[in-house]
Amino acid sequence: MSTNPPTAHILVVDDESAIRYSITKTLQRVGYQVESAASGEEALDMLSQQPYDVVLTDIRMPGISGVELLARIKEESPDAIVILLTGYASLDTAVESLRLGAHDYLIKPSSSQDIRDSVSRGIERAQNLKRRRALLDAIQNNVAELADVSDTQSRMLAMMPGAAAPGSAPAAQPAPATPIATPINTMILGPLTIFPGRYQIAVGEQPIDLTPTEFDLLLYLAVHRGRVVPCHELVREVRGYSIDEPEAREVIRPHISNLRRKLKQAGQNPNLIVNVRGIGYRLADLPPA
Repeated sequence: MSTNPPTAHILVVDDESAIRYSITKTLQRVGYQVESAASGEEALDMLSQQPYDVVLTDIRMPGISGVELLARIKEESPDAIVILLTGYASLDTAVESLRLGAHDYLIKPSSSQDIRDSVSRGIERAQNLKRRRALLDAIQNNVAELADVSDTQSRMLAMMPGAAAPGSAPAAQPAPATPIATPINTMILGPLTIFPGRYQIAVGEQPIDLTPTEFDLLLYLAVHRGRVVPCHELVREVRGYSIDEPEAREVIRPHISNLRRKLKQAGQNPNLIVNVRGIGYRLADLPPA
């Protein structure tokens, strides 16, 4: 049975031609379509013309660095899979890269197998994200179709015999029907309404836009409310990679801070997300809506 990976389009970014050539050949040998760029600026130009399944970039380059390239890519496509390569490893750079959403962080020189394994995991994660988006889109479309059917039924009832003629006194109306239950693509958490298909929550009528990471963090804590979730578990389940708990805390902390700030701006208690020192985070008991 063939062990070749599924066809995928990879962009390799490095200012050293020998390294670009080596990584390109490493990935082409297992069936990937690979293109390369000699700078962050060239990579951005290529990304503006077509999408890539994975971008694998050096960190230290003249002009736009790999970390800056990662941030720019994530601004346009939060689900993009970006792998960083560096010969000048540091904990600060690694934490910053993972905080910005890097899929992986490899130390040069990395073996061909390490590079292929990282790319393979990245493609698998990208496919999982696409399936998740497709499922949420399908749920949202189904809910919209149900709403259209309900609206059509209401109009048909208004046209049935016995409806008031134009200019006549309105007939007595029956008591309104019981409201339809919350659509299946929403979740009610106390005063919060969560809309998975939109990366959005709402407090009453006030929407709150979240980043994909903020939204997935809140949703994961909601699903696991009642227990404290360690940071390494949040990184693994929300971001899709594994790191030690101390590093995971540094990755998760700014996202939690942003979530609390947005809740506070909406008039909610920012301490709905509780920090259990040395262990992780949990969702507080939520008051009723």
